[in-house]
Amino acid sequence: MRMLLSTFGLAAALATGLIVPAFAQRDPAYQAARQNGLVGEQPDGYLGIVANATPELQAMVNNINIQRKRQYTQQAASGSTVEQMAFVTGCNLILRTAPGEKYRTPDGRWLTRGGDAPVRDPRCL
Repeated sequence: MRMLLSTFGLAAALATGLIVPAFAQRDPAYQAARQNGLVGEQPDGYLGIVANATPELQAMVNNINIQRKRQYTQQAASGSTVEQMAFVTGCNLILRTAPGEKYRTPDGRWLTRGGDAPVRDPRCL
């Protein structure tokens, strides 16, 4: 119950813009990788490689995930854990995927976002 309350507070902060992810600015290589289905959002709040990781793609994903973890760690100092921050952000990033973009379901499948709501963890608010 406490995690859900903390998660709700984090979700509210994210939704109202109180927490601005450092990774919100997308570079062209990241945008192209998303549009081409090479990478996708994961429930844990980190970017994942869908298939066939090249060294360049792996380096880009690693860099983005390092930035995300840094942001989660900074925000967790306000009373949540890094894992809670990552989870709530993952819920929101999956929700914000655009049609045609990839995302990972809670059971580990990679899906392509269609016009319907994405399949998310039931704990996502």
